[in-house]
Amino acid sequence: MYLFYSFALLFYFVALLPVVAYKRLRYRKPLGRSADRFGHISDAINPDHKPSIWIHAVSVGEVLAARALLEGLRQHYPNHRLVLSTTTVTGREVAEQLQQSVDSVFYAPLDFSRFVTRALDRVVPEMVVFIDTEIWPNWLLACRRRGVRTVIVNARISDRSYRRYRLVQPFMKRALANLDFVCAQTQRWGQRFVELGLPPANVSVTGSLKFDALGAASTGVALDAVDPVLRLFGFAENRQVLMAASTLKGEEQPIFKAFQGIQEASDDAILIVAPRHPERAKDIFRLAEQMGFEVMLRSELTVQKFSVPEVVVIDSIGELPWLFQLATVVFVGGSLVPAGGHNILEPAVFGKPIVFGPYMENFLEIADLFVRRSAAIQVSSATVLQDELVGLMADPVRCAHVGDAARVLLEEEKGARVKTLAAITELLPFDRPSVGHHSEEIRAAP
Repeated sequence: MYLFYSFALLFYFVALLPVVAYKRLRYRKPLGRSADRFGHISDAINPDHKPSIWIHAVSVGEVLAARALLEGLRQHYPNHRLVLSTTTVTGREVAEQLQQSVDSVFYAPLDFSRFVTRALDRVVPEMVVFIDTEIWPNWLLACRRRGVRTVIVNARISDRSYRRYRLVQPFMKRALANLDFVCAQTQRWGQRFVELGLPPANVSVTGSLKFDALGAASTGVALDAVDPVLRLFGFAENRQVLMAASTLKGEEQPIFKAFQGIQEASDDAILIVAPRHPERAKDIFRLAEQMGFEVMLRSELTVQKFSVPEVVVIDSIGELPWLFQLATVVFVGGSLVPAGGHNILEPAVFGKPIVFGPYMENFLEIADLFVRRSAAIQVSSATVLQDELVGLMADPVRCAHVGDAARVLLEEEKGARVKTLAAITELLPFDRPSVGHHSEEIRAAP
């Protein structure tokens, strides 16, 4: 079955090559260091071949969740090298900003036995920590053969992934037999791992690390570090700002139409659009121009401005946590089109009212929790979105109530970090006693 999986994976990557090539040419999208993906990782990753802890985070969201663990891992394992791998280029760019917390950052190998084995030889991990849902059969098998402990933390299985895994359940059961432990975000997602074949004793419900990972973004120290970014947006002070974050194709036009309605009530309002994929920024720029807006790219902003744009399109990454504080209202994209939604927690740090669409399958429990607590607003269609945004921007009292509820909810939901670290240290004893370490076993297996 592993041979069949490897052939299927090879076919998938070959079929994907034209798409990758198109994006490379169309958007000048970098591919990253290709050698890493074949397991040829630089000697600098672990030059002394010290025992290491390898954290793998696919993209930006997973890297941000990993932040919650880094300080605790460093405290518990001071004699281990701490390394972080990503799959996407944008994930790598965000991971580079964590260089003070980790020893090395690199791209993860493709899940073929030879590539994974080569990477393991270089990294020398005693444990591999996968963030969210990362079930890589060849990687897990290679770790098992070497005695490397493996754990998936902040784990979730979306409806779409679950349906696919069920189609190959016998193989998934074999793959999961090589996994030591799962720290699931919710009881529902933990139960899915059990249904796929993981023993109940190997699953713990620890909550979402993303709640705990938000602390740094809300501190004055973190904000001071990017003051130059905020100064570029000084023209937005004391003005109404609609923020459209992590948008996908098909979502910008409804946002622009809603913004036209907002401008009728507030002619000095500003719209900031941050596409999920920054390489789409120029296409969104052209759409805004076609709809008659004065528009600028983020890269074109200077402190000395001769004109103030109505619309700013973000063509950079890593600035959203600080731009959110400028917003009056935040729309979180990937939710108005069937893409599963995106993370709604970061704008909640700043007490901003959050609006999202009907498609939030990837964050279903969090989205439902926010809606139940009146800490966010979910709309059913583009038409309802436009009406909601116009009404909300005109109602400062309601904005304050929704934003305050979001901030309170965040504080109440923290705690996954301590539970996750406790599970990790059960698998790999820490190097030395740590002050405040919670040694008791935390198990809430479904």
